[in-house]
Amino acid sequence: MAEIVLHHVGKRFGEIEAVRDLSLNVTDGEFVVLLGPTGAGKTTTLRLVAGLEYPDAGAISIDGREVTSEPPAARDVAFVFQQYSLYPHLTVYDNLAFPLRAPARRLPEAAIRKRVGEIAELLHIAGKLANRATRLSGGEMQRVALGRALVREPAIYLMDEPLSSLDAKLRAELRVELKRIQAELGATILYVTHDQIEAMTMANRIGVIRDGRLLQLGTPREIYESPNDLYVAARLGMPQINLLPAELVPEAPAPSRTKMIGVRTEHLQITEPSGVGLVGRVHRVEHLGDQNHVHIDCRGLAVVTLADPHQPLAAGQEIGLQLVDPLYFDAAGKRIAISAG
Repeated sequence: MAEIVLHHVGKRFGEIEAVRDLSLNVTDGEFVVLLGPTGAGKTTTLRLVAGLEYPDAGAISIDGREVTSEPPAARDVAFVFQQYSLYPHLTVYDNLAFPLRAPARRLPEAAIRKRVGEIAELLHIAGKLANRATRLSGGEMQRVALGRALVREPAIYLMDEPLSSLDAKLRAELRVELKRIQAELGATILYVTHDQIEAMTMANRIGVIRDGRLLQLGTPREIYESPNDLYVAARLGMPQINLLPAELVPEAPAPSRTKMIGVRTEHLQITEPSGVGLVGRVHRVEHLGDQNHVHIDCRGLAVVTLADPHQPLAAGQEIGLQLVDPLYFDAAGKRIAISAG
């Protein structure tokens, strides 16, 4: 396997600056996820690494070798697209074997059989090798698409939202499978998604990207607990982080430059109303089995917190609210450390 290094990479399409001064290092065997909305520059970044696009600025290296101007075939990468991209008239076996029969890589049939068998076992599709691709379920088709990338044993894997077209149950299953496979192979993967659950559950590190800029790169826990700004804070967490104007909570020990206070749902605790501090009124309660999401009207502002499912709460009930480990943001949306106050 190999590492990927992007050094101040930029890419424009006419007036649109798709990638802006992006620097990123994906180390050998690491699973890095780029997280952002449609149009953030995620797919363009993958295409630049793959050689399907060439940067207007900066440099790209794979395994210590600069590949900025090299064609895709010279980069030894495998690209898994959002759509399955299978050959419908071929069997699963022949779809998996196809990359190994290419003129530039052609292997003996015995070696192909061995490699296809190994990957089919890894993906739990060994019993489907004789089936045509059109006779597979959505989850099986996606496994075959992943298998076509895995069978090649490239230096790096690039994955462009490969699970987004699956239903929720299959996505959850394949998230676990893909992480297991990556760990077993020690594969280097650069993966893009708009789904925060995929990012949180699979990534060694997450890069939050917006308008072509990499805003923050860190472990899922670092991104969640110590976001650089309001945008990054809002990208992770379900429900989203509660954002309270500083003047709404004058008793909070906030730094002097604070304009907005961010509180995760698990850090907004319900207390008995005491007449002082933050007070709200229950709007509705969502019962989710192991926990409740409580929607609260707090001085005209809608906030959400978690509650024990057995805690007696009813619409219209007045409650107190206590902030635990809040995050503080200045007028520009940048986070302020407590020590800065």
